[in-house]
Amino acid sequence: MQSGISASQDLQAAFNTLVSSPNQRALIATIENETLVPQTTIPLEAQTLELDLHLLQPHLSPTQAAYILLKTHPGASDGYAAITFVPNAAPVRQKMLSASTRLTLVRELGIERFRETIFATEMDELTAQGWAKHEAHTALSAPLTEEETALKGVKDAEGTESQGTTGRRGHVSGRVDVKTAEGVVEALGLLREEGCKGTLVQLKYTLPGEVLTLESSTDGVSPADVGNAISATEPRYSFYSMPSSSGSAAPAVVFIYTCPTASKIKERMIYSTGKSWTRIVAERDAGLTIAKSLEATDPTDLAIDEAVSGGDGEAASGASTPSVDSKPTNGGFARPKRPGRR
Repeated sequence: MQSGISASQDLQAAFNTLVSSPNQRALIATIENETLVPQTTIPLEAQTLELDLHLLQPHLSPTQAAYILLKTHPGASDGYAAITFVPNAAPVRQKMLSASTRLTLVRELGIERFRETIFATEMDELTAQGWAKHEAHTALSAPLTEEETALKGVKDAEGTESQGTTGRRGHVSGRVDVKTAEGVVEALGLLREEGCKGTLVQLKYTLPGEVLTLESSTDGVSPADVGNAISATEPRYSFYSMPSSSGSAAPAVVFIYTCPTASKIKERMIYSTGKSWTRIVAERDAGLTIAKSLEATDPTDLAIDEAVSGGDGEAASGASTPSVDSKPTNGGFARPKRPGRR
């Protein structure tokens, strides 16, 4: 689960009715009391989806998030779309909960039922014209085969490596092919919101496809509890919005890379390679500004407060030492000291 919120029995029953009923076009759900519940159903009046989309508008609010389970291909077992509608004017907490729960909703209702998952922020996107634009965008590029995807990834990696260590930091404006699942960019983007502080967004790679996926998004996490909230057995990329005394200022975001010693060798290789690319996704696609970067093998060794306040970020005696954006002034790697010298 992504946020600890699950689908209620009422929602599951309502969705089963949507699937079996030829007279229903959509089901609108929402989060109430930390549970996904059905809100209303939309009748199927026309033979084509576009002619029925206007029926959604009276049930949507420009300030309230909602989930729309839309029957796009009546009669097909996978003829549904899961739409997460999160308007820009919705409260920050509501945005975070909605973005981090969308994957749970699909999984609990049956991921095989949904042809696509969509994230919308404007009511105009859920009109006939908006849907036409969505379909046109989806049809722009045909999907690559597995072999083509692998070859493209190798070429991109070779191009990045050929620039050397100094070149990578200026590569943010370039195009990097990172396979990113639904909800990742949206969850990261919400960290820029004023008042969004103490929020921990965790990402991981799902194998064997190596897709960057939203693992969880949790708000109200204190700096002291960050380490305990991160997996101690698997690598993670985490983004944490630091609480601060300034009420209106945008939160400082810390990028955390953890790779426990118990991780599999393949995981270590994938996460080590993808670390800089994940940061690029956050900065370029989600618009984040990273204040600090930390690394640790044991998440509980992280010293978040010390790192952000200007400390050295070192862990307790005998533990691993997280790195805090420390790089040699020449832009390359530091030369190791000779044995026996101090």
